[in-house]
Amino acid sequence: MSMIEVIGHRGAAGLEPENTLRSVRRAIELGVDRVEIDVRVSRDGGLVIMHDETVDRTTNGHGYVSELTLNELRSLDAGMGEKIPTLKEILEFTMGKAKLEIELKVPEATEPTIQLVEELNAEKDVIVISFMHELLERVHDLNPNIKTGALFFDVPKDILQRALKVHAYSIHVYYRNVNSELVKGAHRSGLEVAVWNPNRIEEMREMIGLGVDAIGSDRPDILIRLLRDIGMK
Repeated sequence: MSMIEVIGHRGAAGLEPENTLRSVRRAIELGVDRVEIDVRVSRDGGLVIMHDETVDRTTNGHGYVSELTLNELRSLDAGMGEKIPTLKEILEFTMGKAKLEIELKVPEATEPTIQLVEELNAEKDVIVISFMHELLERVHDLNPNIKTGALFFDVPKDILQRALKVHAYSIHVYYRNVNSELVKGAHRSGLEVAVWNPNRIEEMREMIGLGVDAIGSDRPDILIRLLRDIGMK
């Protein structure tokens, strides 16, 4: 029985303020294999960790990430006194502890992200993922040694071809839209399958039964405990 990798979604978003260093630290303490975070670009070119295009939902501030400077973003409270981290801070923290899944939320994050990964010699420590699959092709052009993953919510008929076309290593699919046929087809095509984002134990059991390679969750604590109970961790 092959092991399933655990991905902490936005760190451990069900336990700590999402996309903060505190959340990432908690995920690693729990024993995740990977940590998933989201990257955007500040007005002055800083690579910052934020899911939404505005800071309104997750901080005490207001406005678009792209219209605020790095200093302005860093002055905000991202929950429990945490600051909005930079990609460099998070990557330096995770290196040697867990792989970092970097979701590119905007095209302008692509080249500076790859530049940072190269500066830190972290090519083997990351996987770059995005719903904008043309960005993954750009990543491959910039550095073919960096693994990429194609994100999907729905499952188009040509999902595998789309992923292979942009040289993706894996497909990352919303868990409710995954079935055994997709998993088997992906594996036959040489693609790994990651799912997001089951948070209840019965949903996690279902994904394990489908034979996926990795599961992302806001509650990596529940998932890790389940995998250990059934001898898969």
